Amino acid sequence: MFNIFDTVAAVSTPRGKGGIAVIRISGPETGTVLQRVFRSQKSPAEHPRRACFGQITDGEGTVLDEGLALFFPAPHSFTGEDVAELSCHGGALLTETVLTAVLTAGARMAEAGEFTRRALMNGKITLTAAEALGSLLEAQTTGQMVLARSGLSGKLADAVAKTFDRLSFLLADSYAKIDFPDEDLNTMSREELTAALEQVHAEIHGLLATYRTGHAVAEGIATVICGPVNAGKSTLYNALVGREAAIVTDVAGTTRDILSETVALGAVTLRLYDTAGLRETDDTVEGIGVMRARKAMEEAELILCVLDASAPLTADCRALLHQLEGTSATVVIVLNKCDNGVQISAPELASFDHIVSLSARTGEITPLRQLVEKLYLCDGISLAEDAVVANARQHAALARAADALQTAIHSLRAGVPLDAACIDAELAMQALGEVEGRAVDEAIISSIFSHFCVGK
Repeated sequence: MFNIFDTVAAVSTPRGKGGIAVIRISGPETGTVLQRVFRSQKSPAEHPRRACFGQITDGEGTVLDEGLALFFPAPHSFTGEDVAELSCHGGALLTETVLTAVLTAGARMAEAGEFTRRALMNGKITLTAAEALGSLLEAQTTGQMVLARSGLSGKLADAVAKTFDRLSFLLADSYAKIDFPDEDLNTMSREELTAALEQVHAEIHGLLATYRTGHAVAEGIATVICGPVNAGKSTLYNALVGREAAIVTDVAGTTRDILSETVALGAVTLRLYDTAGLRETDDTVEGIGVMRARKAMEEAELILCVLDASAPLTADCRALLHQLEGTSATVVIVLNKCDNGVQISAPELASFDHIVSLSARTGEITPLRQLVEKLYLCDGISLAEDAVVANARQHAALARAADALQTAIHSLRAGVPLDAACIDAELAMQALGEVEGRAVDEAIISSIFSHFCVGK
């Protein structure tokens, strides 16, 4: 169980054989633990932030390895506590043996994300920065990496803090008027307060608007490729993935199960699913694949419906298009095999707003990339420079803040007493505080850090 007064340790480099392995130690007894397992001519604690070469022992004098130790005294460390990093050779068994020696010397095994959680508890980083760090470690696309670096540098935290402070000032001004009604205080009028809160509300909505981009880049769009058999779905899937991930043949019904990859389409991240061709079939296995394809379509945010543009629409195609007309997902009609001519007329697709023509066989998917970026990226947003809401938790907290503030504004306009209107404004400020970790439920904190690796 998490206890900030413990001294903890874990391997912070990837498991397995490597050139070196790093064991990180953090907590009040870090110096004592290090002294028990590391012998050198120079004491790391007396030479902070400098690598000291020496012998790593099991605490009873047996030399396990030779390596380096660095000591970072509190509060000038990643966690804000005394921290040590012990580097040994990267053999799997050797690394575990050194870690065991460290644990025997007085540390306990760190929980997932505990080092970063300690940094949060000690005020070294904000919650948004901690989330960004987790995203950076898990990044699979360049866009995710750039957005995570922006969050880690504090772009979103700074923007939210600025709005939080502004709202705090407005509430303080209001409560001064409430608490001292007979004093001649230079406080805002009801109209001025309403206008100021409307400005704060607009700032929050500006941040909320960035989630369209943040979600598309950081979390990824659940995207299903569907269509009739032999339309080129797997060929498009391979073109998006950038390798031969799906089997492509002229045999109808080649794809039987769902294939999945996370890919970058320009700056947008797609959680991509290739599905079985949709048709009526007596084949039991293919039938299961079709059933799974339909279920995936029901859960998708974006559907890429691939049609063979070189052939007229079949009854299966028309049935699929009719089904897609009622879906809540964004539907893009992909007219494939356009290099073989086009036999599908525009009126047949009049119900759909998003249509692209391409040849997946040639790998030229620029029209699709341009359309998807247009659908999900907000104009003028820089992932590297702007404050961007990157996950559902941040968005939900900001949405609660916006709703509470809107209620406060409506109350002021309706003539509700000032103290009653301020209650909703306080709720808005509390929700803003949750974004950057000023006031957030312990269960949420635990959930966030449970996704981190143990050594971070």
